[in-house]
Amino acid sequence: QVQLVESGGGLVQPGGSLRLSCAASGLTLDFYAIGWFRQAPGKEREGISCISSSGGSSYYADSVKGRFSIARDNAKNTVYLQMNSLKPEDTAVYYCAADYDAGSGDYSSPASLTDSWYDVWGQGTQVTVSS
Repeated sequence: QVQLVESGGGLVQPGGSLRLSCAASGLTLDFYAIGWFRQAPGKEREGISCISSSGGSSYYADSVKGRFSIARDNAKNTVYLQMNSLKPEDTAVYYCAADYDAGSGDYSSPASLTDSWYDVWGQGTQVTVSS
């Protein structure tokens, strides 16, 4: 069955780093763009980053630009989110999601974080940033 599983969350001090992983099964990531989203209690779900199926384009929301980095290893069917310089306001449940991408899509614009575009979602992993 199609499944995305996030891992790597946890408790970290402000200024620290975490790397989240999104492992896919039942689909080949060669054909999917991957987005990362987060949601804190009482807040709207926020798209924070995405990457095209080939890795040729990517996008970062202003809230994470310069601190987070997205990468993919299609051979491992996994996408990563490197999170540096973490702030307490980064505390949230982080989700990865897959959007079918035949290879021509541009994932370098804000529209590429439209959550309704994404068909498959992981269960989420908790990130807590606290001193």
